[in-house]
Amino acid sequence: MINNYKLIYKKQHYGLVGKHSAVKVCHWTKSELTGKASCYKNTFYGINSSQCIQMTPALNSCTENCEFCWRFQGFDSMHIGDEDDPEFILEESIKAHLKLISGFKGNPNVSSEAWEKAMHPKHMAISLTGEPTLYTRLGELIEAATKRGISTFLVTNGTLPMVLEKLDPLPTQLYVTVAGPTKEIFNRVLNPAIGNAWENFNKTLELLPSLDTRKVIRHTLVKDVNMPYYDEYEKLDRKADPDFIESKGYVHVGQSIDRLTADNMPSHEMVLEFSNEMARRLGYTPYADRRESRVAMIAKDPSKARIDFDSVLKKAMEKIS
Repeated sequence: MINNYKLIYKKQHYGLVGKHSAVKVCHWTKSELTGKASCYKNTFYGINSSQCIQMTPALNSCTENCEFCWRFQGFDSMHIGDEDDPEFILEESIKAHLKLISGFKGNPNVSSEAWEKAMHPKHMAISLTGEPTLYTRLGELIEAATKRGISTFLVTNGTLPMVLEKLDPLPTQLYVTVAGPTKEIFNRVLNPAIGNAWENFNKTLELLPSLDTRKVIRHTLVKDVNMPYYDEYEKLDRKADPDFIESKGYVHVGQSIDRLTADNMPSHEMVLEFSNEMARRLGYTPYADRRESRVAMIAKDPSKARIDFDSVLKKAMEKIS
């Protein structure tokens, strides 16, 4: 339960929502609000960072305990016993997010236009911590957000393909983390709590081509641990056949410092080398990169990278109705 770790989460500036959800203001939300740089998701896909809510409906529940995760891993179980209503989670997440950024109203670096824009969130990243597919009403949460004109990016570790197969509606963009190129590395680095995690993960990759939404494979790269392994990643990426592939370097912060060292951080040049080699092998096009985030993205079709949110949300609403 959240109460077991309430003081820890509050100290880390989480906004707790109901019994199992939370929001946390991203560094890039603050940065864009004050007239500085936006998140790399703006560079890649056109997301306005100042209008983005970073949240999770599974704060204390996950199927993995990844070595590279910098979040607090106080996971109670792989089951959310008493689930909150999705409409409640959405409304309270918006309120909690707006409360967390309320202090920026008086900041001299925040223009009135930027503030007004931030007061109307247009995007929700369901990715903060935990495994969101453990929330059994995830589809209803995505639907509620869509009806409010809020696009959704869902990040999953892929260990629950049966959820993704039945998820309705699908998010605006679906991310699957691919950080274990072999079963041995997968089990050692991601520390799954279920015995068939590797098999389930591969079923998710096989399922992806059939899902009618934008799909992204995210490679979290840890130097001397899970990279480069080009042949192994190529095999997994071909199976998934995603629209985009992001390669992001591990950063030595948060709770990960107890498990990894600063030497495990790949340089941006190493990330670029990996990303460009995957593009060459798969026939994708290098699209963009951000040095400060140690991330690079390659695209199957670069013309589809930036999202026409009005069109995407209109199409999603038509499917719902």
